[in-house]
Amino acid sequence: MSRIGRKRAYTGTVALALAALTGAGLHAAFPPTERAMAEETSAAVRPSGRTNLGMGDGFADLAESTTPAVVRIEVQIPSGVAEESMGPGAMPGIPEEFRRFFDFGPNGGQGLPQEQGPRFGNGTGFLISADGYVVTNNHVAGDAEKINVTLNDHRSFTARLVGSDPTTDVAVLKIEGTGLPHLTWGSSNDLRVGEWVMAIGNPGYGRGEQLDYTVTTGIVSGKGRPLQLLQQGLADNPDYGREMAGYAIENFIQTDAVINPGNSGGPLVNMDGHVIGVNSAIATTDGHYQGYGFAIPANLVQKVTSDLIAHGRVQRAWMGVSVSAVSPEDAEAFELPKVQGVVVQSITDGSPAAKAGIEQGDVIVTLNGRAIGSGGDLQELIATHAQGDQVSVGFYHDGDLRTADIRLGEAPRMGGARTRSDAPREQASASQKLGLTLANLDARSAEELGYNGAGGVVVSDVDPSGPAALRGIEAGAKVVKIGGKAVSTAAEATALLEKVGAGQVVGLVIASPAGQERIVNVRAR
Repeated sequence: MSRIGRKRAYTGTVALALAALTGAGLHAAFPPTERAMAEETSAAVRPSGRTNLGMGDGFADLAESTTPAVVRIEVQIPSGVAEESMGPGAMPGIPEEFRRFFDFGPNGGQGLPQEQGPRFGNGTGFLISADGYVVTNNHVAGDAEKINVTLNDHRSFTARLVGSDPTTDVAVLKIEGTGLPHLTWGSSNDLRVGEWVMAIGNPGYGRGEQLDYTVTTGIVSGKGRPLQLLQQGLADNPDYGREMAGYAIENFIQTDAVINPGNSGGPLVNMDGHVIGVNSAIATTDGHYQGYGFAIPANLVQKVTSDLIAHGRVQRAWMGVSVSAVSPEDAEAFELPKVQGVVVQSITDGSPAAKAGIEQGDVIVTLNGRAIGSGGDLQELIATHAQGDQVSVGFYHDGDLRTADIRLGEAPRMGGARTRSDAPREQASASQKLGLTLANLDARSAEELGYNGAGGVVVSDVDPSGPAALRGIEAGAKVVKIGGKAVSTAAEATALLEKVGAGQVVGLVIASPAGQERIVNVRAR
């Protein structure tokens, strides 16, 4: 979730409160093209043979056909990542005012104390291919060292980060599977204000599975919204700086479909069931939905996703101009027929624009026939092209309308994409695996908690974003057995948990102060 002004926040539960707060290695296989994906009728998710669905049953059919391809993402973030540039409880690239929207742990959204290790968080994503490529936000998974993906049918997978791009807030994950349900891309360029859309995500993060896979509907409220969210975050991050911030593309789709923490990375789909945006931010004063949600345009996400899968990084096309939106004063001074377009403020020497004869003070009004209304429009349209593509630019020069064919180059510095398939990963401690801390039950604690005498193992603390909490285990519960073996001390319990591998399910027998026991099966992270 992103909040506007000082009230902007990312949306994932990893919480950029960029909207709903609520991305590493190369892979040889290129994702299916849009045409190829459209032909995969056996696996691709699509509305039940119906198009242009309307209200009522139409929404139900749409939700039923799209949610199988939407996934819950749980991540572990190294403590050093947050500490490097933002301090406890934050992530690199997140502006100061957005931090409290990240839900990393038990301390008021500020995560675990730095000395206690990594942070954990949740977000949403969606499958785009039958063999397991998943799209989400960079702020959800871009800095994760461990990632778990859970499907709507409750299957769980360990995922790897294929690549991420902080300049667009897009990340791609990969899980191993075949015949997986997946969504297809729609065209965000063809969206109209007032068009019906549906947002899908997991706003119930931190509340077990009670609100998993919630769908909300609304309309497209606006297009081309510049939030300066990514730009500010990159500028404030010492790993990137102001140079990288200049490549941030913020041309969001605005919607009134309800988006809340946990929705980050989820799809915004049209009434034909095609993805036309990726939910990423909200405008809010308190971290929750207040009427304005924002999504990254699908055409941009599709290009970034293809680059990350094929190359491990984004190959950003580049024209070499710095621009500003046309004001009424500009329109008068430059003798424009209407207030529209962008003014060229500066040109990089030797850039494609310079070679094509574009000059300072020219006003760009179209690119390949599409009207340009803002710098974000121009950035997004260029970014959907590849290096070497030729584009036709319409512009005013001294009041005369001209055209120029420009062959795009590649941005001189695009170090934002990161891959981590070969990065070393530390073994999680026993407590980190399940997201709980165990202690010996002493006499004082037994009295406070209401147990009849000391002895045994008690849960002293629970990470609300961890596997144990998501299965309903709370602080104060007594652990009687682990994996069928009785435990009488915290040391015994820890030793048993140390043997549990990531992704494995371990059975716990939990007892209440009243002596009631229950079995809780928890998947370790």
